[in-house]
Amino acid sequence: MMCGIAGFTTLRHQPDFPEKALAAMTSALAHRGPDAEGTYADAAVRLGHRRLSILDLSGGAQPMSSADGRWHVVFNGEIYNYVELRRDLETRGAVFRTQSDTEVLLQAWAEDGADCLPRLNGMFAFAVWDAREKRLTLARDPLGIKPLYYSNHQGELIFASELRSLLKYPGLRPGLDPASVNKYLAFGYIPAPSTAYAGVRKLEPGQMLIWSPAGRRTEYFWDLPIEDNPVGAGTFDESAQKTRELLHEAVRYQLRSDVEVGILLSGGIDSSAVAALAAPLAGKKLHSFSIGFSEASYNELPYAEQVARRVGTEHHHQTLSPSDVVGALPRIYAGLDEPLGDASLVPTWFLSRLAASRVKTVLGGDGGDELFAGYPSFQAHLLVERLSFLPVAVRDAINHVIQRLPVSHNYKSLPFLLAQFVKGLGLPPEIRFLLWMGACGNSERRDLLSSDVSDQLHRSNPFEDVTRLAQRSGLSGGLERLFYLCAKLYLQECVLMKVDRASMAHSLEVRVPFLDVDLVTHAFSLRSDYKLRGRQTKLILREALRKDLPETILHRRKAGFAMPVASWLQQDLKAWSLDLTQSSLVASTGILDPVAVRRMTGEHLNGQSDHRRSLWAVLAFLAWWNESRPSSPSA
Repeated sequence: MMCGIAGFTTLRHQPDFPEKALAAMTSALAHRGPDAEGTYADAAVRLGHRRLSILDLSGGAQPMSSADGRWHVVFNGEIYNYVELRRDLETRGAVFRTQSDTEVLLQAWAEDGADCLPRLNGMFAFAVWDAREKRLTLARDPLGIKPLYYSNHQGELIFASELRSLLKYPGLRPGLDPASVNKYLAFGYIPAPSTAYAGVRKLEPGQMLIWSPAGRRTEYFWDLPIEDNPVGAGTFDESAQKTRELLHEAVRYQLRSDVEVGILLSGGIDSSAVAALAAPLAGKKLHSFSIGFSEASYNELPYAEQVARRVGTEHHHQTLSPSDVVGALPRIYAGLDEPLGDASLVPTWFLSRLAASRVKTVLGGDGGDELFAGYPSFQAHLLVERLSFLPVAVRDAINHVIQRLPVSHNYKSLPFLLAQFVKGLGLPPEIRFLLWMGACGNSERRDLLSSDVSDQLHRSNPFEDVTRLAQRSGLSGGLERLFYLCAKLYLQECVLMKVDRASMAHSLEVRVPFLDVDLVTHAFSLRSDYKLRGRQTKLILREALRKDLPETILHRRKAGFAMPVASWLQQDLKAWSLDLTQSSLVASTGILDPVAVRRMTGEHLNGQSDHRRSLWAVLAFLAWWNESRPSSPSA
């Protein structure tokens, strides 16, 4: 069940009105769970839950407690293999009172504790309270599909599905963290465990946190299973067949629901694959949903409609106009509890609203690009490696030429792509790759920070998470390390956050078959040349789906869910951008330099430069801050 969870311990300290505090925290999550709410309290803990009912609609209420009263759980997510886990638990003597996956999770924890975590096939963030030992355990799914935030306050642990809920706890008033904002400007998102606020953390994917009177510790129960130069377990054809089998099985699992399931369909290979495999398994006609644009280079609707006709879904679509977007931007960023610089948040929000008008849960195609090397940045990496012999002076000359090219607002225009390409040259491969996928180049980022903050962050490294994760991976380098970092950073911290917030704003559950742990394990065991060879991406996935999808879909150029940001900012979104970049709002962040922000804005609006990606990241941050800052009327 897609839900919102929140709570806090009360062993040493509790707010003056703990019931009111918990009610405020859970009310802030009402959009995640509009169907029901519940609480649990004892002398040491308070647990709150908001429910979006997907399985066992009449049962499965939370918080849920074990029959002996020792264990209490609040759970956000879905355990897709709950039927199989239940059978195993029943053979070991477990007795069930409901048909819900929540009770399966509770019984598995009561039987095996944290050892049950690697056996959970699903997406989840949950808290389990051990009333006997006075121990609270938080856990987040291996790929980070569902969010979980926490903070220590006066010796107690506070947690919630979203920051907006956490910040309702009385007395918790963290300020913006300049180091995190610096990271945001580089990546367009804030990598875990950091958040926008000092002293507030994100639980990392595949991690659990154990809190007790003796203290707090975190440990990992899962990580991406990848090694240097993997050889796989079969030939190319055998591996392609296994890829299809595992994706088919993931789709079958994730169609389990007591409510109708739909499909988010872009017309790209990943969502089309999910639609093609789901349609014959569903047993009835599925609804599918797409968003398009009138600008031809951004519009994928014809491809989505082609797939819908082929697989037999009842298709629904909306063509977004700038006026649609202008009117919705305040609502979109009011619903975002952390800044996110990815402009595709906007069409994802509209897509979620469209889907939520018909169904409560959908399957999406996220994860395919990260698993099977679908991004052009992987191709660019191979090209740069071949050009690494060029002297710095030659690279600088190339950069100078690129800066003088005429501005074009077409999707993936040559000047824009070349500018993105050059901004990573001369940097270590991992940082270069993530800058290509990110927001601001190093010089842009440094210009945007106020002088005081620049001095404060003089020894701060915005790429410290890249280094930390690269070391944790144990990988020596090459494509495998890029695959790992792309999944750990861009996928988990940008793509999945975007999908979670945009969908939950409309109380819609999005399931991601490509991130089934068995499929992920298989994908990371494959040789890199099974995925990427020269200019060809997703080789093995295209082969796996050869009989399921038409050639026009299988061999489409990677498009991405992009919005015509560059041109819209000069037209219908111009007033919005000028309002956000007023000196008073920029200065209120205490981090950004108003003069630099206005200069970047003016250069783009006047057509001098194409700052579409970096400017949108700045505007998105200011839009979020305008809705989230303490002085904001909506706060």
